[in-house]
Amino acid sequence: MSTAGKATARRGLPVRQRGIALIMVLWLTVMLAVVGGAFAFSMRSEVLAARNAVSIAQVRAAADGAIDRTVLELLRPRTKESWKADGQHHRWKDGDMLLVASAVDEGARIDLNTAAEPLLKNVFVVLGEMDDAAASALVDAIVDWRDADDLRRPSGAEAPDYRAANSNYTPTNRDFESIGELSRVLGVTPALYAKVAGVLTVHSRQRGVNSLTASRNVLLAIPGATPEAVDAYVTARDEALLNNLPVQPFPPAAAFGAGAGAVWRVRAEAFDADGVTFVREAVVRATADPRRPYYALLWSEGERPAPPPPAAPEAAPVPRGPANDASRS
Repeated sequence: MSTAGKATARRGLPVRQRGIALIMVLWLTVMLAVVGGAFAFSMRSEVLAARNAVSIAQVRAAADGAIDRTVLELLRPRTKESWKADGQHHRWKDGDMLLVASAVDEGARIDLNTAAEPLLKNVFVVLGEMDDAAASALVDAIVDWRDADDLRRPSGAEAPDYRAANSNYTPTNRDFESIGELSRVLGVTPALYAKVAGVLTVHSRQRGVNSLTASRNVLLAIPGATPEAVDAYVTARDEALLNNLPVQPFPPAAAFGAGAGAVWRVRAEAFDADGVTFVREAVVRATADPRRPYYALLWSEGERPAPPPPAAPEAAPVPRGPANDASRS
């Protein structure tokens, strides 16, 4: 090779090396950008998750505190302004937190353990859309589930019937501990359970229902009640509540009446300024012990509601109308 060619080769080699180095630098820059972006995104996600966890903890604590306040208001000496376990909503602000609470006497529901059998049967006829014979058989099966013996009622079901039906359960021979336990009774389908569960309880320990606070569905289940009579009564009852007037009892409920007890179903909703919400539902029993004024029979997270309307004045009651009365069930 000539001297000139060798000189040209020596000059060309550094140019190619510089091109390769530039490409490597560009790739390294891209990789660092990707890694940095992924790290930033990950950190942002963790910060948001931590912030959400803090917000949820705050609204949960606020809702739990609203349960305490509601029970305290119900335990205060009775005055015209006292809160009542009648389903009315009370709203107040705590800093940036909006709280909405309501309480209903648990006697407004039908007790699965203690309700009169005609009342319990009518639940399945009216709300469960069963015929008379099927509803009677189901009531027999319910009583067989909770009674202490193994004697089968005429149309009921005891352990041999459950085994014959290949059921995973047999009667417990004790009171129902929860409404969910009803789904294990022979003859109770998921569809039937969904129709009736909302009007039942295991906490009131009463034979009848308190019509002064009962929902429309509960009133419909009372033997002798008609939809027209129930709707007229609910309208009159809500008007009386709106005007802070005495509420009259529902006439068909006279044979299945129950007084207001010391067991309340309380619902508290908490909303923070960022739209985070939490709902606490509890069934509580009042006590005479000032160190422990109540204890919880049920403590659960409720369904989250739609965004709330503008805040009303401190503790202002908002009566429920007949259109949404069924949501008390």
